Amino acid sequence: MQYMFLIYEDEAAYADADEAFLSAVVGKHMALSQEMREAGVLLGGDGLQPTPTATTVVTGPGGAQTLHDGPFAETREHLGGYYLVEAADLDAALAWARRVPVVEGGKVEVRPVMQY
Repeated sequence: MQYMFLIYEDEAAYADADEAFLSAVVGKHMALSQEMREAGVLLGGDGLQPTPTATTVVTGPGGAQTLHDGPFAETREHLGGYYLVEAADLDAALAWARRVPVVEGGKVEVRPVMQY
């Protein structure tokens, strides 16, 4: 079964981070990605550009659509990246998701992907 790991963090945690901190975080993601590739579970994944680069399409009554700058959610945490994995079950997916590096207060949402 495929699972999406959605990584939510406060972007402010990275705004003033020094090069050593950023390199350490990237290094942890690269190591985890390599380990997941070697285990045959990684199907894809990437970081996302910061929220000011986002545009949201909102569909209203009657199907009318409007565009809005930035993410739609009004929250401190923002979707910063994702992993797409193949795992035997939710427990196996959660074991990998627990290893995703996030800053304090960060969250990793694990959600099954619909198979059509």
